[in-house]
Amino acid sequence: LCDQGLSSGSTTPLDYAKAMDLCQTTSMADKKWGVISATLTLADGTGMPAPKGHAIRSKFGTNVLPKGGTAMAVLSTGAAAGKGDSNPAYQSFQDTPAPGNNKQSAFPADFVAANGNKLPNAPGCPQPSGANARDPVMLTLTIRVPTNAKSFKLDTNFFSSEFPEYTCSPFNDFFVVLLDSVYMGSPANPTDKNLAFYSPAGSTMKYPVGVNLASGNTGLFTQCVNGRVGCAQFGNGTITTCTSTTDLAGTGFDNADPGTCDANSLEGGGTGWLQTSGNVMPGEIIKLRIAIWDTSDHVLDSLALVDAFTWSVELSQPGTVIF
Repeated sequence: LCDQGLSSGSTTPLDYAKAMDLCQTTSMADKKWGVISATLTLADGTGMPAPKGHAIRSKFGTNVLPKGGTAMAVLSTGAAAGKGDSNPAYQSFQDTPAPGNNKQSAFPADFVAANGNKLPNAPGCPQPSGANARDPVMLTLTIRVPTNAKSFKLDTNFFSSEFPEYTCSPFNDFFVVLLDSVYMGSPANPTDKNLAFYSPAGSTMKYPVGVNLASGNTGLFTQCVNGRVGCAQFGNGTITTCTSTTDLAGTGFDNADPGTCDANSLEGGGTGWLQTSGNVMPGEIIKLRIAIWDTSDHVLDSLALVDAFTWSVELSQPGTVIF
């Protein structure tokens, strides 16, 4: 284990690799495998994110524990904290000031270009609006792959206060896991590099990881209250795949918000733990960009947990699934 004793408010990017259970470090000159470098930036790779937008936690809320080791990385468009947390301190995900974290940048240029110079959205949902990523945080890891590894996986858990009322809207927050790799085989990595997507079995449709997993009743948005969604101004849908609110307890997303869509609505919802996979070439140097940002505004914050990075000697099916 290498994730013990890390400061919750660490500004050392390599600490976030350790929190994800990426323990071995190396250098460009040293040919062994491991993390070569790490940075914390805005969504386009420039600048510095708001300090409260990232943290290392031993738990989130009451019930969500790390999937590997004793800690996990937390990225947020608001504060990377649940109720009672400090360094950074908890703040409401829903009742945030209009300026948010007072940070913005361009979107990742290659990701946008690969999607026809626009942000993708879930099938049937309107085009995301806005020209800049608001309140963005990006963790970039440059890693030399072990010579026997053909793929990797990591565990992610996405929460958003946009659920339920702004589901399938132009305002949806983004969470991406962008992989730069020379791997060109089959199963293929996505052409836009983003591994944080779900495709239903037998379908070519792609749902980016986020609150719109709820709009398609994909089954990947499970920590929530069943009922109406998208009721703020973009029509009324329904979700029936919520199985529990256990993961919301003590996070702040569990605050009662009656009348938002239904009488029993809460301030947010979440996916539960998901597993994201990508393929690599043995021994190559990859770049992994893990980012979250708000679209069109600075309010109604989202949060992602990232943990349990693991190499595999087998190829994977790139993308994100529930497990």
